Amino acid sequence: MKSIIFPHSATALVCTVFFSTMSAIAQETPIAKPQSLKTMNTAQPPMAKKHSHPVTLHGDTRQDDYFWLRDKTNPEVIKHLEEENAYTELMMADTKPLQEKLFAELKSRIKETDQSAPGRNNGYQYYSRTEAGKQYSTYCRRKGDMKGAEEVLVDMNQLAEGKKFLALRAYSVSPNAQLLAYGLDYDGSRKITMYIKDLQTGKILDEFGVMGGAFAWANDNKTVFYNIYDEALRSYKIFRHVLGTPKTEDVEIFHEKDDKFDVYVGKTRSAKYITMTVASKLTREVWLLDADNPSGQFAVVEPRKTGHEYSVEHQGNRFLILTNDNAVNFRLMEAPVTPNATPSQATWKEIVAHRPTVKLEDVDAFDKFFVLTERDAGLIKFRITNDKPAVSGNESHYIQFPEQSYIAGLGANADYTTPTLRYIYESLTTPETYYDYDMTARTQVLVKRQEVPNYNPDNYVSERIYATASDGVKIPMSIVYKKGIKKSGANPTFLYGYGSYGIPNDPDFRASRLIFLERGFVYAIAHIRGGGDMGKQWYEDGKFLKKKNTFTDFIACAEHLVKEKYTKPEKLVIEGRSAGGLLMGAVTNMRPDLFKAVHYGVPFVDVINTMTDATLPLTTGEYEEWGNPNDKQYYDYMKSYAPYENVEKKKYPIILMTTGLNDSQVPYWEPTKMAAKLREMKTDKNMLIMKVNMGVGHGGASGRYDALKDRAFETAFFLKALGISK
Repeated sequence: MKSIIFPHSATALVCTVFFSTMSAIAQETPIAKPQSLKTMNTAQPPMAKKHSHPVTLHGDTRQDDYFWLRDKTNPEVIKHLEEENAYTELMMADTKPLQEKLFAELKSRIKETDQSAPGRNNGYQYYSRTEAGKQYSTYCRRKGDMKGAEEVLVDMNQLAEGKKFLALRAYSVSPNAQLLAYGLDYDGSRKITMYIKDLQTGKILDEFGVMGGAFAWANDNKTVFYNIYDEALRSYKIFRHVLGTPKTEDVEIFHEKDDKFDVYVGKTRSAKYITMTVASKLTREVWLLDADNPSGQFAVVEPRKTGHEYSVEHQGNRFLILTNDNAVNFRLMEAPVTPNATPSQATWKEIVAHRPTVKLEDVDAFDKFFVLTERDAGLIKFRITNDKPAVSGNESHYIQFPEQSYIAGLGANADYTTPTLRYIYESLTTPETYYDYDMTARTQVLVKRQEVPNYNPDNYVSERIYATASDGVKIPMSIVYKKGIKKSGANPTFLYGYGSYGIPNDPDFRASRLIFLERGFVYAIAHIRGGGDMGKQWYEDGKFLKKKNTFTDFIACAEHLVKEKYTKPEKLVIEGRSAGGLLMGAVTNMRPDLFKAVHYGVPFVDVINTMTDATLPLTTGEYEEWGNPNDKQYYDYMKSYAPYENVEKKKYPIILMTTGLNDSQVPYWEPTKMAAKLREMKTDKNMLIMKVNMGVGHGGASGRYDALKDRAFETAFFLKALGISK
């Protein structure tokens, strides 16, 4: 999904941020023939200086000669990054006309002036819209229906004037619909400045300095709860603030001292409770506060136990609780609402049992219904239960979807009393589509389908195929290609992977993918272990001391595409971002002969050095994903696959690395060090370039046109690597 989804509640909204484009196709520009990959290396790449930096742990000494690149206050570091950019510019100079053509093509595939599907909340319709030529969305509402007068709530284009980066990270309207809390990130670092705006006067009433972006309104419309970060950007404290009072008078509500945990606030859709969730990668704990009594005390539902994850929803006279207690794929419980007491585990009663092959992803409560989001055989299903059915035995049913492979998710659904469920559906060939589903009548209405100019889904074929992993497990892949493609073994093929944190890599629709499909590519998504594609156990089998399954699964997928004659190594290009960049580094070290070109996007490649530095953002919380290298068993295992540690003197594919100087999640120095070490060690003359965006963070450019230009550059890299000139 391309939606930014903020926590649901009676006052929080889902704001869909979309890309849109011109309806007219830009004129084509003549394309220069790329330089030969054998002769283009006439310029010398920047070679980073080596400074001895031995690091010893568990009696093992590693030499980190490029450690010095971590200090971006050092002018020599900035100089080196600028040299990397200059070299990249030089090596890609012959693709400039191609990049311009690709950018125009990307714009031609999206509707430039557009409006999101509106969502109803407390008497208003909330939506966002884009205008041709403008980088950002404008967030608006209309009273009653969409015929009412438009109120502009946040004009991102106006706020972004003179800025290199701007992102909306939080957006929540007060219960009385008169105030708006919104949070802005000015550099991509995830450090958010929060504002409270009077929607009647347009004035800013309050400004919070740097905070974490979690936010909840109490029902009195003047008390708010928010989180703040520590120096490692861990959300570790919750404060209470009353509008109109100095920030110095804010009350600290909670301080989480265990650095593996983060703490956040939210609100139930019923608007009855403020929620406080304390979570690590393995454990979750929930606290509740009556939203009508904001000066009261939060009470814990069930004290944390290592490995126990649960979540709490409120519905009328009961709570609905998802728990993994004795249920790796979770089960659904209920507990009564009791005055002056929280629903401790002793009061829980099972209402949906655990199923080994079906994961319960989430539960959403309405006054007469609840909706379970389930993942069955890798596909999302919505199970709707009516608590007061008109006909006995007619309590639960599923929404039916038309395709065999797809992605679906719930939309805003801010109204607790509605019988209408907003959901979003898409597939490799179906653009993002919004439906309103009547949970009583079991009928639905198409609200909006993403308009993709010059696109006919009937021209494309999608499949779900399976590779066999080294341990015999069947690994699914979703593939799409243009009709008429033959299994000749000669098709250019793009293979994408992620495989970490239990995050599914679902088969969504992307207009930018059409650039490849129209040029005869097969596009494949590898649903490898470590992701959540096939349920919780799929995730467990690709983390900690089983992390190498992620890499060998991806290699098995690539080999399967070759074996089944979709492609051959000389035509196979791969991409992964963030933890997917770790995947790229690992598989490129393991099987460099299998791939023609690789894009490491904001890649987590310096695993050992990052995971042994507890001062860095995310490190301690990541111990429950990768393991703690202060334990020798995990240290040895990490070292055996960490990309930076395993670069060898051998031939490597053509490589592009991309990063942002302000990235707080995977710092710029990880790919910078990796590029330096590869240049030192590799024995081929293949192009290795790195592009450093000096004004953004982990998510890349914030403006939609800037993001399209970045994608045009990355696409041009792949086409050049394959010798495709247009």
